[in-house]
Amino acid sequence: MSRTRVSFDSAGIEIAAHLYTPDSPAVGPRPALVVGHPGTGVKEQTSGTYAQLLAERGFVTLAFDAAHQGESGGLPRGLEDPAQRIEDFKAAVSYLTTREEVDPDRVGLLGICASGGYSLAATGGDHRVRAVATVSTAEPARQFRFGADGSQDPAVFQALLDAAAQARTRAARGEDPGVLTMFPETAEEAGALGGEHGIEGWEYYCGARGYHERSAKYLTWDSVDKMASSDVFRAVPLIGPRPVLQIIGERAVTAWMAIEAHQAATGPKELHRIPGASHVDLYDRREYVDQAVDKLADHFTVHLEK
Repeated sequence: MSRTRVSFDSAGIEIAAHLYTPDSPAVGPRPALVVGHPGTGVKEQTSGTYAQLLAERGFVTLAFDAAHQGESGGLPRGLEDPAQRIEDFKAAVSYLTTREEVDPDRVGLLGICASGGYSLAATGGDHRVRAVATVSTAEPARQFRFGADGSQDPAVFQALLDAAAQARTRAARGEDPGVLTMFPETAEEAGALGGEHGIEGWEYYCGARGYHERSAKYLTWDSVDKMASSDVFRAVPLIGPRPVLQIIGERAVTAWMAIEAHQAATGPKELHRIPGASHVDLYDRREYVDQAVDKLADHFTVHLEK
């Protein structure tokens, strides 16, 4: 397996990516997968892990940084724009169709966490995608509105919308609008806010477990009101008759989002649970990641066949 730095255009924004190519011999072009990272993540973290492992299984894979994040272009930095995130996936498919080592009729999408929701929406609107799969499905707008476990007091999101409105006014006056900090100072504070899920997220993004200097530690305030009107699951019924696989951890507090998407899917669909795993365990714990990759490889081998 070899990794190459590449880039492509997404609505006028340069997207930075890593292309993973199997070293094993192939008869003709190969099936290919676009792999999207979790919210605030970068291509060097979990999406890169999955891209590498699936390349070792014979797929050409492309892990990219979302626009406005990581090494990709786009201003302001730290913007989470659902429409742009979906466009990034479609632009990545376009890029893969230009590669001579890729069979343009055998392209699939893999979205992890936030990219799970975005990849489902992109598949719904892009008939070039033959199959889609997600790992630890999350939908950022739902998570902001309802919390990771779906039980958040509605007043929390209303307060965020108040802050976002005030930030827009400050920006209009030429003042610094500030940013929405995504993580507290310590794992203990993260636990007080989000329980075990909060602690695991902090350990991955802010601690030694998975820290990367380019992963986003804040979002722009207008990210919040853009998500207020977003519902990427509306596109899920459009995926059928193409197949959907969602892989979730048995202990994932976010599982309700995958279940909602599963219920909306109209074609072949599977919701696969990894015993003992949490949401974040599927980012990097190899005893769980390897199980997920086995399932993904089987799914894409079958559904991206010639």
